Amino acid sequence: MDRLCCFSSSQLGEGRSYSSSGKGKAMRIQQHELGLFAIYDGHLGDTIPSYLQKHLFANILKEEEFWVDPSRAISKAYEKTDQAILSQSSDLGRGGSTAVTAILINGIKLWVANVGDSRAVLSRGGQAIQMTTDHEPNIERGSIENRGGFVSNMPGDVPRVNGQLAVSRAFGDKSLKSHLRSDPDIQWTNIDNNTDILILASDGLWKVMSNQEAVDIAKKFKDPQRLRNN
Repeated sequence: MDRLCCFSSSQLGEGRSYSSSGKGKAMRIQQHELGLFAIYDGHLGDTIPSYLQKHLFANILKEEEFWVDPSRAISKAYEKTDQAILSQSSDLGRGGSTAVTAILINGIKLWVANVGDSRAVLSRGGQAIQMTTDHEPNIERGSIENRGGFVSNMPGDVPRVNGQLAVSRAFGDKSLKSHLRSDPDIQWTNIDNNTDILILASDGLWKVMSNQEAVDIAKKFKDPQRLRNN
């Protein structure tokens, strides 16, 4: 897989969304080659996405079991990062963020995790495969209600936790945290010659096009940077 394309809703002109740039990086650790990619889509400011950009991958890689059990390490790092954000709420504020992260190990194995409605879509043989779960209040209503919260379409017509937040899992959001989850859904797949594109995007993209439409557009560009900057 030699192409990775990152979109954020701010790149579609939605000024209300605060997202990281979506840039990825490559590194070598313990004879392993790693590709690290993410989108963080914040609400009530960009403080939490900025914190995640600095700390989430570092926390994942600090987990001792990352090389033997990546799923467990990713899950623990997500939880620890959320706890750190909540403990620093006086400095970081009351906002929150969704996240989708992708870790490519040795160019062979891809681990994807997410909280919220930022999404990862893989193209295999030109066919779109969703690698994440959209954490929406209507879908996880039972979990929210079991925690003492509620789901309401007021104000507006979008289901929201306690009438405020349109996702059921997120980093931060201290005022709603007792009714939210921050544990990620995690999937992995082997990368083969038929795997050609991975798209990470916030919800602003998926509100206006399907997974397959996004893949079809991305396939037209040989250089992901050109696509990301358009």
